[in-house]
Amino acid sequence: MTRSALDGEDPDRLYTVTGGRSSADDIDLDLVTLIVSESKPSAGMQSEHVRILEIAARPTSVVELSSYLALPVSVTKILLADLLATGKVSARHPSSAQAAGRTSDSEFLKKVLVGLRNL
Repeated sequence: MTRSALDGEDPDRLYTVTGGRSSADDIDLDLVTLIVSESKPSAGMQSEHVRILEIAARPTSVVELSSYLALPVSVTKILLADLLATGKVSARHPSSAQAAGRTSDSEFLKKVLVGLRNL
């Protein structure tokens, strides 16, 4: 058996990183939610927040951020909640972008049928 990266993690460090919080109940992020930086890091920011802003310069999923930071997903979500609250990042579920521009299946099929009839 191999040890995971978290086996050697100091619980005190995780407590400090999250400010003692154990969950981010007020936000709904799943593993594939895409995070995008909306601003540059500023002086005095927590190092993990800075790293998230750097990584998320291009859309990056929550699980990828967790991996890059070598932190549990639950801790990453707490850090993201901080950044979301201050508007430094935005979150978007990949399917929400597709759903916003898509018509219902029956409407789409009607449009296809009309198009075929016009041929």
